[in-house]
Amino acid sequence: MIKLDFDKQGGIVPVIAQDYETGRVLMLAYMNQEAWELTLSTGIAHYWSRSRGRIWKKGETSGNKQEVKEVRVDCDCDAVLIKVNQIGGAACHEGYRSCFYRKIEGEALEIDEEKIFDPENVYGDEK
Repeated sequence: MIKLDFDKQGGIVPVIAQDYETGRVLMLAYMNQEAWELTLSTGIAHYWSRSRGRIWKKGETSGNKQEVKEVRVDCDCDAVLIKVNQIGGAACHEGYRSCFYRKIEGEALEIDEEKIFDPENVYGDEK
């Protein structure tokens, strides 16, 4: 198994999920050792939820899974890039394709993409 440096950042490493086909950045999340091993062994992205304090299998509630196509590790073995097939269309828990659905325009953040789903209908209060 590939060894990442989980000690440097308190037991987690940042992970960028990128659309395998388009190259679009979908999200930034974190993995601990268990999430890393689950991702490699299952081919489905697993993350460490800092807010919930537990492993989170991407798409377990929404159905918007991330099928891992390629994994890249940075030179210090403390950051990961995963190229994924985003099943279900939305990577963002707010219902957008990408978590980076806003851009700065002047002094404001403007949404520049359409919502794919309504989070209230999918998550209710779980979000």
